Amino acid sequence: MFFTKLKRVIRYGFLNFWRNAFISATSVLVMVITLLFIGSIIFISAILAASLDGVRTQVDLSVTFIPEAPNIEILALKEELEARPDVASVMYSSREEVLSEFRERHAGDRIILQTMEELGRNPLGANLTIQAYNPESYQDIAAFLEPEMALGGGENIIYRINFRDNELAISRLTSLIGAVERFGLVLTVALAFVSVLITFNTVRLIIYTAREEIAVMRLVGASTRYIRGPFVISGVLYGVIAALITLAVFYPMTYWLGELTENFFIGLNVFNYYLENFLQIFLLTVLSGVFIGGISSYMAVKRYLKI
Repeated sequence: MFFTKLKRVIRYGFLNFWRNAFISATSVLVMVITLLFIGSIIFISAILAASLDGVRTQVDLSVTFIPEAPNIEILALKEELEARPDVASVMYSSREEVLSEFRERHAGDRIILQTMEELGRNPLGANLTIQAYNPESYQDIAAFLEPEMALGGGENIIYRINFRDNELAISRLTSLIGAVERFGLVLTVALAFVSVLITFNTVRLIIYTAREEIAVMRLVGASTRYIRGPFVISGVLYGVIAALITLAVFYPMTYWLGELTENFFIGLNVFNYYLENFLQIFLLTVLSGVFIGGISSYMAVKRYLKI
């Protein structure tokens, strides 16, 4: 008996959808716009997160030592840094390697090279390049290095501790990601509200056109669930169809934007991301559509059928 009633409810829900095709298409269209925006926020967040990770890998803390700093002290400090849980790697560059890199960077500047030759010695100190697991750890690492700057007799062995210039880029990109996510959340909620409102009114209109049929169902003793069910099924159907359309639109859209994002946003191809995460995107899109359609239909039936 239960399954018989369930089959009838589902069948009537499909009939309501197709019998009011134009009204249903309007609700589906609005839901598609909402789901497209929800999906776009997913891709934008992935792009920005990949960009942030790419910039983070290029940031490090550079420690330059005075030329007179003993190697034994530098290597001992290197071992201490490597033992820290927040340090990912420490690369040591000897004075000779630093001088070689300096000459390569200034290969076209004859004045600087001549000045170096006139000195008759290597004026540059060794260098440690430190990469942390988290950019926020660099301040703690710098604070850890301050007591190590003093050598016996009060002489400082560390000449300079500095971050690379793209630390500022990380800060700005992190702020941008937060701003985009907040803006996306607000706009998504607003569009979802509009979708619920339109679907709500769509179901209300369908209820009005089926008022005589509903009155007959009440007279013959149909239960509340039996009357409400077909309209909720119609709303869920709006969401499922809108979700499938949205997923179909994303395929050519991400394919077209794939190479562009890969070249511009540190290697993230949105088409590959779409394919690799299709199951999660599919579930999120379909569940969002079903929720918007189902809840709006349920509210409309409860409000306007007084049941």
